[in-house]
Amino acid sequence: MDLSLRWLSDYVETGVSPKEFCDAMTMSGSKVEGYSTEGDYLSNCVVGRIIKIEKHPDADKLQICQLDIGRDEPVQIVTAATNVYEGMLVPAALDNSTLANGVKIKKGKLRGVVSNGMMCSVAELGVTVHDFPYAIEDGIMDIHEDCKPGDDIRDALGLNDTCVEFEITSNRPDCLSVIGLAREAAATFNKELHLPEPKIERESGDINDMLSVEVKNPDLCRRYVARMVKNIKIAPSPRWMRERLRASGVRPINNLVDITNYVMLEYGQPMHAFDYKYLKGGKIVVRNAAEGETITTLDGVERKLTPDMLVICDEEKPSCVAGVMGGEYSEIQPDTDTVVFESANFLGSSVRITAKKLGMRTESSGRFEKGLDSRMCLEAVNRACQLVELLGAGEVVGGYIDVDNAGDEVCTVDFCPDWINRFLGIDLPAEKMVKILEKIGYKVEDGVITVPSFRAGDTRHKADIAEEIARFYGYDVIPNTAVTGAAQGILTPEQKFEKKLAELLRANGCYEVQTYSFISPKYYDKINLPEDSDLRRSVVITNPLGEDTSVMRTTCVPSMLEVIARNYNNRNLSGRFYEMGTVYLPKESADILPDERATAVIGAYGDKEDFFAVKGILEEALAKLGVVGVEYSAERDNPTFHPGRCAAITIGEKRIGTIGEISPAVLANYGIETRAYVAYVDMADIFASRDTERTFKPTPRFPASTRDLAIICDDELPAASLEKAIRAGAGKLLEKVELFDVYKGASIASGKKSVAYTMTLRAPDRTLTVEECDRAVNKVLKELSNLGAQLRS
Repeated sequence: MDLSLRWLSDYVETGVSPKEFCDAMTMSGSKVEGYSTEGDYLSNCVVGRIIKIEKHPDADKLQICQLDIGRDEPVQIVTAATNVYEGMLVPAALDNSTLANGVKIKKGKLRGVVSNGMMCSVAELGVTVHDFPYAIEDGIMDIHEDCKPGDDIRDALGLNDTCVEFEITSNRPDCLSVIGLAREAAATFNKELHLPEPKIERESGDINDMLSVEVKNPDLCRRYVARMVKNIKIAPSPRWMRERLRASGVRPINNLVDITNYVMLEYGQPMHAFDYKYLKGGKIVVRNAAEGETITTLDGVERKLTPDMLVICDEEKPSCVAGVMGGEYSEIQPDTDTVVFESANFLGSSVRITAKKLGMRTESSGRFEKGLDSRMCLEAVNRACQLVELLGAGEVVGGYIDVDNAGDEVCTVDFCPDWINRFLGIDLPAEKMVKILEKIGYKVEDGVITVPSFRAGDTRHKADIAEEIARFYGYDVIPNTAVTGAAQGILTPEQKFEKKLAELLRANGCYEVQTYSFISPKYYDKINLPEDSDLRRSVVITNPLGEDTSVMRTTCVPSMLEVIARNYNNRNLSGRFYEMGTVYLPKESADILPDERATAVIGAYGDKEDFFAVKGILEEALAKLGVVGVEYSAERDNPTFHPGRCAAITIGEKRIGTIGEISPAVLANYGIETRAYVAYVDMADIFASRDTERTFKPTPRFPASTRDLAIICDDELPAASLEKAIRAGAGKLLEKVELFDVYKGASIASGKKSVAYTMTLRAPDRTLTVEECDRAVNKVLKELSNLGAQLRS
C-alpha cells in the first residue's frame, strides 16, 4: 500500500519528518518498507517563460529561444521543437541538471550557437499526459499551472509529494486505505483524526424508477449497493486528484474513473461504474455464471467462465466479473450520459478462486480476498457521489438500492485491564487503555469493548485487545520480565560435551561444515564400500527430492570427502574440517525407526597434513574431554582407506571409530589429487567413556628420573603396542613415555626398525634410587621381549 503524505495530511497532521513518521508507524505495528519523494531525480530544472524566438542562422529546423527564468539575465536555449511560442511557460533544464532516467544536461553548442540547457517534454520529466492532460506527448510541455519563471519545476507541477510504502498483513484489510492508515497515524502520534463526511447537496429523481437489483447468491454477494448519476460530463480530473492518484501508483484517466479509484484508495472499498445504456432492461442481476458462458473484460480478452464464478449481469449477459474486473461494455465512454456506481461486498475466498482461475489479480480482487467490512459499501458510494458533485461531473439521482445479506453481528470483548497489565507486564491505568482503544475506533462501556466493524475479523479475544494496547503503549517501553512458570533453558551434559569438542577442534584449525543427512546410494560406490557391507543397507526415503538425496547415510565419510573435493576443486591447497553429523542405522524391521547415531568427523587434506597430525588433533581433543582408554590398532582390510595407513579406534573391546589416509582409488573417484585423511568417532561411545572426576595433583616434591630406550622390533609392530608394553612394565612409577625416534637404515636388519622412547619415572613420596629405576627398566624390557622386541646394542 502506497500512502501519499500530502493526502494523509487531510485527515491528520503528524507534524514529523517522513523518517520519523516511518519509524513511529513501524513501531506501532504498521510496517513501513520505505519511502520516497516524487521527482527527487530532478535537479536544477525550473519554470521558464519564452520571451523571444529567433531562427537559427545555420539550421532550418532549429530555433533560438530566450527564456526568463527569474534571474537578471535571460537564458538562451536552442530547440528543434515546433510547438513553442513567445509567452509560453516551459520546463527548463539548465546547465548541469538531471532529468528522468538519470539523463544529464550540460551547456553546449548546436550548429555553432550556445545552448544553456534544454526545454523538456512530459516524458523527460518522468510524467505522462495522463498526469497533465493539457500537455502533448511529442513536444515541449506547455505549463498551465499557477507558477512563475524561476520556480522549481517540482513545486510548480506538484512533483514533491512523499510516498510511504506499507507492508499490510492479511488480517488488516482496513489499512489498505488512506483512512485506515490515517486512523493508525492519529493513534500513533496522539493527534486528532478528521474523516470526511459524505454529504450530497442536490439530488433529482428516484433510482428505483430507473434500476432494479437482484442478488441470486447471497452467500457470495453479502451486500450490494447501487447509486446513479445522470447528465455525465466526462473530463480530466482536477490536479489535486491526479496528484494523489499518481502518488498512490494509480494512473489518472478521467473524472468518473478517477472517482472510483480515489474512493477505493481512500476507503479501501473497490467500486465499479457501469454505463447505464448497456444495462439491458435497467436491471442488475448478481448470479453465478452459466456453463460455457464467456465475457470480454476491460483488457480486451475473452474469458471463459465457470459456474462457481460470480458475475454481475443485466437481463441478457454478464457485464462484470464480481470483485475482479468489469466487462468491455461496462466501460465509461466519451458519450456516456448516465452511470451506475456499484459498491459491493463479495466473499473473499470466492473472489480469490475466480481471479486465480482467470489469471487476473487486480487491485480490486486483492482487497476483496482479505475480507472487507460490508458496512463501508454505502459510505463509499455516497463519497463517490459527493465527489461527482464536487467535480461537476454530473447530477446525482435520488436514493440508493441496498441489498444487504451480510447479517453482521456486533462483536464484543470483555474489558479486563488487570489481566492486560499482567499479560503485558506493564502497569497502565484503565483510563489510558480506554483512550488508546477509542483512538482506533473501539468503544468501551460498562466493562465491555465494542469492536468496530472494520476490525471484527481479527479481534475476538482479550489477548487481541492486549495487542492493541501494547502497539500504542510502545513495545520499546515495555519492561523486560522473566516468563512466569517457564523452564529455564540449559544445555544437557551431552550438548555441553559436543560443544566442548567442537571448540577443541576449531582451536586446532578445523572449520565446521554441515552436510545433508540424505545422500545418493552411489556414494557407497565412491568410497569402495563392499557390496555385502552392512553399511549399504540404508533407510530409503519414500518421496525423495531426487536420486541424489534418496537414502539416509550410514557413514559420514562420503559427505566429508565431498567437502574436501569441493574445496580442492576451488583451488584451496589445504584444509581442515569437522562435522557433528548423524548417521542412520536401520533396524531389522522397517516398521522400527532407525538408530540415529551422532558422529564427530574430522577431515584434512594437503601437503602439510599427515596421518599423525589428524591423530594428534583427535588425541588432544579426547584427552581434554577426559575420554580414557582410547587405543589405536592397525587395520589393513578397509577398502576406503590406504592399506597400512588406517587404524581402528577402540575403547576396551568396543570399536568407536576409524582414522586413516584415504585410499588413492577413492581419491580418484572424487577427483582429489593430493593426500586426504578422515577420522570419525561415535559421540555416544566417547561420552560414555569420559572420566568426569578431576583429581588435584600437587606439584611434585621429588625429582624425576629419565631413561632412554632404543628398541629393535619388527617393522610391522605398531608403536602403540610398544607403548602399551612399556606402561605395563613400568607400572605406577611411570609418569610419562614419549616416542622420539624411528630409524630404518643400513645398520638395521631388513624387516626391522629401531624405535626410541624416553621414560620419565617419579615417585610421589621419595626420590627414586638407581636400583628402583633399573628394576623398572628391566620389567619394561621383559614386557617388550614378549612382543619380539629387544634392546638395541
